[in-house]
Amino acid sequence: MNPKIKKINAEYDKNAAKIAELQARQKELVRQRTELENNDILELVHSHNLDITQLAALIRNMNTDPAAMMRGEMEDNAHE
Repeated sequence: MNPKIKKINAEYDKNAAKIAELQARQKELVRQRTELENNDILELVHSHNLDITQLAALIRNMNTDPAAMMRGEMEDNAHE
């Protein structure tokens, strides 16, 4: 076999292994980020003493009128 082909095959295999390693690390980082974001959301909900009904109402209001959050109307409605 041509020595250049052997060299290219070796580099290809090395790159493929590195790519697989990086993809696994990327997947783990995504998992960690999602877990931390979820924890932040839970802390925020608990810090405002929202129950599940109030949280659902807050999310519904955000979906129907996103600008209300900027005007400060969301907090008032969420605690009703």
